[in-house]
Amino acid sequence: MFQLLLFVVGVVGLGWLIGTTNPPGEWYAGLAKPGFVPPNWAFPLAWTILYTLIAVAGWRTFRREPGSKAMLAWAAQMVLNFAWSPVMFTMHQIGAALVILIALFAAIVTYIGLELSRDRLAAALFAPYAAWVAFAGVLNAAIWRLN
Repeated sequence: MFQLLLFVVGVVGLGWLIGTTNPPGEWYAGLAKPGFVPPNWAFPLAWTILYTLIAVAGWRTFRREPGSKAMLAWAAQMVLNFAWSPVMFTMHQIGAALVILIALFAAIVTYIGLELSRDRLAAALFAPYAAWVAFAGVLNAAIWRLN
């Protein structure tokens, strides 16, 4: 259980750290956005839930097969996930952020595919994440198009 706690605290903690050190700020507030942008309060709530699910899935994979392809896919999606906010909100690179989201979605789907036959729960824990990232990609693309 200690490893599970480390995964949850590590993933959620790093997610919050990335979020607080790379806030949307005035630049993002001034961008044209599509009408389907969720309210600002939805993002930290959604990400806290998603990061918890991501951590549990990663822990399940790590305790079973720490050097597996699934664990590599899990690690890759974390790197891509944590790269998006600095690229979007600090560097103001909307197109590059979209490329990251596309790669992130591919890593998520890869993880799900690798885990589906080994650990259905770990794969299922990534389903809401895949849906959210797909939505975020559509939103990112719309913002890029409008600006």
